[in-house]
Amino acid sequence: MGRGRPAERSEDGRVRGRDISRGCNPSPQPSPNGRGGVPCSLNHSQSDAADRPCIVVAKQNNALQIFALNDAAARLGLDVGLPLANARAIVPDVQVFDADEPADSGTLNDIADWCDRFTPLVALDPPHGLFLDISGCAHLFGGEAAMLETICRALTRQGFAVSAAIAGTPVCARALTRHVSGRIVREGEEAAAVQALPVFTLGVDEAIIGGLRRAGLKTIGDVAARERHEITARFGARFTALLEQALGQSDAPISPRKLPPDYMVEKRFAEPVATDAVIAAALSGLAQTLIAAMERHGKGARQLDASFFRTDGTVRTISVETGQPVTRVAVIERLFRERFDALADPLDPGFGFDLMRLSASRTDGVVEAQRDLDAHVHDNDELAALIDRIAARIGGRRIVVHLPQDSHIPERALLAVPAQHHLTAAAVAEWPARIEGEPPLRPLRLFARPEPIEVLFAEVPDKPPTRFKWRRACHTVVRAEGPERVAMEWWHGLREVSARDYFRVEDEAGLRFWLYRDGLYGESAEQQAGQPDWFLHGLFA
Repeated sequence: MGRGRPAERSEDGRVRGRDISRGCNPSPQPSPNGRGGVPCSLNHSQSDAADRPCIVVAKQNNALQIFALNDAAARLGLDVGLPLANARAIVPDVQVFDADEPADSGTLNDIADWCDRFTPLVALDPPHGLFLDISGCAHLFGGEAAMLETICRALTRQGFAVSAAIAGTPVCARALTRHVSGRIVREGEEAAAVQALPVFTLGVDEAIIGGLRRAGLKTIGDVAARERHEITARFGARFTALLEQALGQSDAPISPRKLPPDYMVEKRFAEPVATDAVIAAALSGLAQTLIAAMERHGKGARQLDASFFRTDGTVRTISVETGQPVTRVAVIERLFRERFDALADPLDPGFGFDLMRLSASRTDGVVEAQRDLDAHVHDNDELAALIDRIAARIGGRRIVVHLPQDSHIPERALLAVPAQHHLTAAAVAEWPARIEGEPPLRPLRLFARPEPIEVLFAEVPDKPPTRFKWRRACHTVVRAEGPERVAMEWWHGLREVSARDYFRVEDEAGLRFWLYRDGLYGESAEQQAGQPDWFLHGLFA
């Protein structure tokens, strides 16, 4: 973990101006003999196998090599990077497990979610590490030492081997965790803290480590004593930059896995809560605080995230979106109530939640509108509220509006977009005017994909079919209008460049179809021997 310039956190819950140049990293901790341990290990310790040598193998350099191992295997002479064949020759009864990188990555992300309770700025340091920017956060947990102890104790209680350190730069903190755990380095003392560490703690390639050892440079202090231009000429500017960051002479920001929300409020419980009534009351209180914070700045929430932290480390986040900025607590309560009722996997408190957080990850300015003389504004508000409630139940992507597009190709003449975000645009969209008393030129609804039909008879070269078969039923055409020729937009690089001739036809049963001929008769050598393809694109109501 690392410290930086204190973040500005206002009393109203708004987050602004955080410095993310410092980080927290529970990353792999090699022991002094060079064995690569797994702090924040992704493999739960098994009590029945504590004294049995176990290794995890992965394919590296076209061979199965040891990826991780327990202490019992290390005491017998095994080490990370050793081929599996050699390991079995040394310890015949060693227990072997295959590495599962997707599962490891998922577990690391779960741990990162749990670490969000300490700071919203958490970054991944694959394969086993995390960076936490604790700037301005440590005092909330009793100071840096108490915060470090709390994190390590909680993760150890969950069955993980943890190595953590606090320093002024992420690279310095990561180097410390790979050699010793629990160090807290004050500002400006990074160089002295890492001087005696082996060069492999920097996390560089084996080729660079081998080159440094051949040159007699075994510690970070040995490398730092050389001139920078010498190091850059031999090992590259990237390694030099990494070295300077470890020494505290420069810094680089971490990349948080989640962007900090615009506004955030949270509530910690002295005792875990599990009942629906208490959870609803706590969420309502958080909504009141959040709305009050946004009102001071003339903001309204467009996306709200409620995070529930369970005592066993599981984190559940429920999100809702709105079409217009929300400024009322009752609206937030109703949206989350609809969302909870529609969850396929209900919110399970387990042994209870010890922390609840409500954040506005996206906000917009609130613009007051004249509502006394314009009834249309009220209608839009009611429609937007209805869309929000339905979207909370079935998802915003399932409620769409259509916007006209500048294209004469039927399937591209309109665009389906989420109604929550484009309701205003749909209300003012201009569609081609329809002539009163005239039948529509095109169907209101088209097939997702034009369906092929078998034309039994059609006059050439530009007449509609008189008989065709669609879905195993024959239809005899008694009336027809057309053709309407539509050329493809070849300038967009479409594969299909043949022109289409559309016809509106009616069969003897009164059913009306919108079909087209793909291409012209004799347009290509293939069609000279046969006929163009025909498709049904839509039905008239």
